[in-house]
Amino acid sequence: MKFFVYHRDRPGSLALRLEHTEAHWSYMDRYERELIARGPTFAADGETPTGSVHIVDLPDPAAARAFAFDEPNYQAGAYRDVLLRRWHDRLGRTMWDFPGGPTGGNRYLVLGLGSGPAADLDVPPGRDELIAYGPLVSDDDSAWVGTAALLRAPDPDAARAVLTADRYADVEVHDWEFGGRR
Repeated sequence: MKFFVYHRDRPGSLALRLEHTEAHWSYMDRYERELIARGPTFAADGETPTGSVHIVDLPDPAAARAFAFDEPNYQAGAYRDVLLRRWHDRLGRTMWDFPGGPTGGNRYLVLGLGSGPAADLDVPPGRDELIAYGPLVSDDDSAWVGTAALLRAPDPDAARAVLTADRYADVEVHDWEFGGRR
């Protein structure tokens, strides 16, 4: 089962995150084979971290909860909340398989949260710019709750356009970059 995990930073927690960088990376190293995508999100200044995205393939919701809540920055109090949802991979690849590579161009997390009839289940045009894409669903896979995409786009508005805006209660766009050890 694949899961989308978005740890959102607590305001003023940058020093705490920096203090736990090695612990975070060592923790993620344990999940190297299970990770589909990972990386930090940033504020509009492009420098201040605002969160950490992980898409991971784990056996069940209990394993996903352990992954999300045992993470060292979460344990240290650096995150204000965690979005954890089952996720259906529509591209069938990891971020490391993205033809555009890890650098060049602007990268974004686009996160649409909604309810009711599912939207944006099919891969939109421009597949070559998508790094990861798929619907978010309930733990029991019975209800659509949104869509998450990682993509390369010229600007935030172009990134937002990957989702049908009027089908979501909210659409967030965050600067994002490939994560992991450098």
